[in-house]
Amino acid sequence: MSDVVTKAVAALNEKMDGAGFDGTAKFDIEDEGSIIIDGSGARAGDDDADVTLSASAETFQAILEGEQNATAAFMTGKLSVDGDMGLAMKLAGVLG
Repeated sequence: MSDVVTKAVAALNEKMDGAGFDGTAKFDIEDEGSIIIDGSGARAGDDDADVTLSASAETFQAILEGEQNATAAFMTGKLSVDGDMGLAMKLAGVLG
């Protein structure tokens, strides 16, 4: 597992503050690995999910740090979403 994924898992769990996520989402970070977010929080993994969000490590980092709005990243093609768009929007609210 890459340092990017390890740091992102820690940052996501901190942002969610112990609250799980209603559904299963996967962040696929190009050339780094994947993160699963579910009712237990965030963890490294490549399980099947209700929605998969794919982005470069730079874009994902910018979203986590609040420098990039997830919706704007999607609209400009920096973030792709495959699956349940409603869950993706809910996740954007958790991260925002």
